[in-house]
Amino acid sequence: MFRSLLIANRGEIACRVLRTAKYGMGLRTIAVYSDADAGALHVKHADMAVRIGPAPARESYLNIERILAAARETGAEAIHPGYGFLSENADFAEACAAAGLIFVGPPPAAIRAMGSKSEAKAIMAKAGVPLVPGYHGGAQATAQLAKEAGKIGYPVLIKASAGGGGKGMRRVDSADQFQHALDAAKREAAAAFGDDRVLIEKYLTRPRHVEVQVFGDTQGHVVHLFERDCSVQRRHQKVVEEAPAPDLDPKLREEMGAAAVAAARAIGYVGAGTVEFILEDGAFHFMEMNTRLQVEHPVTEMITGYDLVEWQLKVAAGEPLPALQEEIEARGHAIEVRLYAEDPARDFLPTGGKLTHLALPDDRVETGVRTGDVIGVHYDPMIAKVISWGEDRPAALRRLRAALAECRIGGVTTNLNLLLAIASHPEFAAGAVDTGFIERHRDALVGAGAPSDEALAVVALALIQERRETAERDACTSGDPCSPWTQVTGWRLNGEARRPLAFQDPSGRRFEVMVHFHGDRFVIDLPGGAVEADVSRGVNGALAVHLGPHRFSAPALRDGEAVSVLVGERWWRLTILDPLVGAGEGAAGAGRLTAPMPGRIAAIAVRPGDKVVRGATLMALEAMKMEHAITAPADGVVAAINYAVGDLVEDGAELIRLQAAEG
Repeated sequence: MFRSLLIANRGEIACRVLRTAKYGMGLRTIAVYSDADAGALHVKHADMAVRIGPAPARESYLNIERILAAARETGAEAIHPGYGFLSENADFAEACAAAGLIFVGPPPAAIRAMGSKSEAKAIMAKAGVPLVPGYHGGAQATAQLAKEAGKIGYPVLIKASAGGGGKGMRRVDSADQFQHALDAAKREAAAAFGDDRVLIEKYLTRPRHVEVQVFGDTQGHVVHLFERDCSVQRRHQKVVEEAPAPDLDPKLREEMGAAAVAAARAIGYVGAGTVEFILEDGAFHFMEMNTRLQVEHPVTEMITGYDLVEWQLKVAAGEPLPALQEEIEARGHAIEVRLYAEDPARDFLPTGGKLTHLALPDDRVETGVRTGDVIGVHYDPMIAKVISWGEDRPAALRRLRAALAECRIGGVTTNLNLLLAIASHPEFAAGAVDTGFIERHRDALVGAGAPSDEALAVVALALIQERRETAERDACTSGDPCSPWTQVTGWRLNGEARRPLAFQDPSGRRFEVMVHFHGDRFVIDLPGGAVEADVSRGVNGALAVHLGPHRFSAPALRDGEAVSVLVGERWWRLTILDPLVGAGEGAAGAGRLTAPMPGRIAAIAVRPGDKVVRGATLMALEAMKMEHAITAPADGVVAAINYAVGDLVEDGAELIRLQAAEG
């Protein structure tokens, strides 16, 4: 076994590899970091760390020469690429070997074979693995691709030949959409993978995404460690993963495992890999093979009891697999969810910003950030993965719901409410999942709705409790602790003891309540009527709320002028307003299209003077490794374009100004 390991990655995967390599196997660990990650967790926990460049990934984590230089400087014997970045780059694997370094991953030939989706399909067809109908050829002329799409029959899916993770992928429902979708997919693929080639496949309407974990060693052994269901997705990216896949026929499970092993053997695979299948109507089709460890590998670890990073390191050192197929057993059920800094109500746009507060549950959690860190525009906006295990799926789901209820995140908008809603949805509980699950139940999962009276009351009580605790601290240091100025009874000289409060929700709606003070108790006037209330500080810092006949615990989080409370199975975030001031106008005036996040202008589809219709794509903004369309909010004429392709823009920057069309 080698003694030193450089981890050529960042964030939660770098921390995950560190946990096994440093604390589990006693290896000397070396981290690399960009300027944006100088204070990151993976840098803190490694034995050594080396700066490799500025924040943009192409100048740091994708810079092979700088990573190899860091390995030389620190005397590293092996390099673990994590996932993403250079993990599936055959040139990097070869460069490691040429530098005398052990690459913790498969042989370059295997990476190349699976790195091109087109070549991968040809190899799998020869190995007898079933494929999705589609075009996987080398001709990339637009006319040729459009012709092939017509042959396959709409809807089709355009996919980056060299990529994964939903990048460079577009669904096309009709021929008139093809050109625009192809252009966007090629731009995104080129930006993410440096390769704009695509393939086209038939879009299956209600498929499940089921993948099989495989492992091979240098002695010729290949095994699978069962399957994972990754069907619950948004924007073609996974949100929830679980193992084993629910409601899967045992015979089909066996066939998929055998096909995955055959796929790995067909390319002489060594190390950890994942064979991904699309499953519909009892038939499965090969989709792609990821020649690396997957984000969702913890659920496989939880049901098998094996540390897959330890397996990777041992296999890379030339050791045989720690277990053969007949020795590998599955126990229980595990579910993983991905906590992202994104806004589901705005089509899952990444949000970013400073994490003013971060507290995560006691269940298995993998993260690369902590309170005070910044979720920036240069990398994936994942905050953490939360993984729960149970003796069966219902038990795992109960633990997951409890774990998500313990999450406290301040400073950025997240998908936490979405995850809570998924975990509580009856169809998810029944295992009725497919890749359209989120879109099909979008209103129930994402719909914001107005805050309930209960939520408004709890936010008001959170402010009262905050003021009460401040007054109590002031009284302890006051020369006159009995002074009325240190009380929170609402006392007023010759006036009624009451306090108006006004709030605004993320959609801009304004809500007002009136709190009447009656000694240590309150009456709150709410939209639905008055209710008696009381509040105190409960266990774990949550509020102990007494609202009418009900008593319950409600976690609350203050974040600047905003208050977030967990009521039932949903977080509500309300901004405190001056109750004497009316609702203000929106931040963006009519006719101004602003950047929803910091990013880079990837494409501009219009010129000044062009007439546009509502919903037309005007510009593409690249941020957090994805491309986001800026569309016209109404019919109009382009009055001004304030940026050019390649320009970097800040959140809220005015991109385009529209004026109303004549007439």
